[in-house]
Amino acid sequence: MKFNLKNKTVLVTASSSGIGRATAELFIKEGAKVAICSRNKENLLKTAAEIKAALNIEPMWVVCDINKLPDIENTVKVVKDSLGDIDVLVNNCGGPAAGYFEDMKDEDWEYGFNQVLMSAVRFTRLVLPGMKAKNWGRIINITSVSVKQPIDNLLLSNVFRSAVTAFAKTISSQIGKYNITVNNVGPGFTLTSRLYDLAVIKAKQSGESHEHVLASMANDVPMKRLARPDEIASLIVYLASEQAGFITGSTIMVDGGIVKSTY
Repeated sequence: MKFNLKNKTVLVTASSSGIGRATAELFIKEGAKVAICSRNKENLLKTAAEIKAALNIEPMWVVCDINKLPDIENTVKVVKDSLGDIDVLVNNCGGPAAGYFEDMKDEDWEYGFNQVLMSAVRFTRLVLPGMKAKNWGRIINITSVSVKQPIDNLLLSNVFRSAVTAFAKTISSQIGKYNITVNNVGPGFTLTSRLYDLAVIKAKQSGESHEHVLASMANDVPMKRLARPDEIASLIVYLASEQAGFITGSTIMVDGGIVKSTY
């Protein structure tokens, strides 16, 4: 299947590792012009070099702390000046602090608000004029299974990722007339550094090894394994394609069947 993404300008945020990186790599394989960003310059340089070695194409990279509006504005400007108006925006971010309600201070809530919700709002606001001018665009938010089935010790993620899905559903009806789609992808337990860190935290609380915690997570999944980042990325790239042009306002799980909801 041809996705017709050749020479489309794609920005994948928080993409020096994990699902973001896997997504950037798949877009490059489809012939898109890809920009990646992260707040860690060293990680960006390493990732860009590794992608070039593997695919013979180096993605554009920009240092960006997605919690900061000036960084977001600069990133969109640099990408636009170098590659043209952004056709596909993939809003990705790391997870906010893990913990329960009584663990959270105001600064934790404010950080998670900016990291998860406002980063998506701000990037979307900045790319929309270019998409409207072309009468074409794709906005894809990477959320979590927690938007349908909350995870007990991930309060902030549950709250703000659910807010992203509500944001996407609302604006999808407002900008559909411009041939712009807005969708959410909800990864299940995926073997990334974020999941590893969560397993370490849980292991310290339970007294188990993190290996045992990861194995238990995999066992909870009907498919009895963790997802690979590229399995999440495959759906993201599809949603950016011409073939997915009539899908909008949707939240699609890639979870190995762990969500029990029927809708």
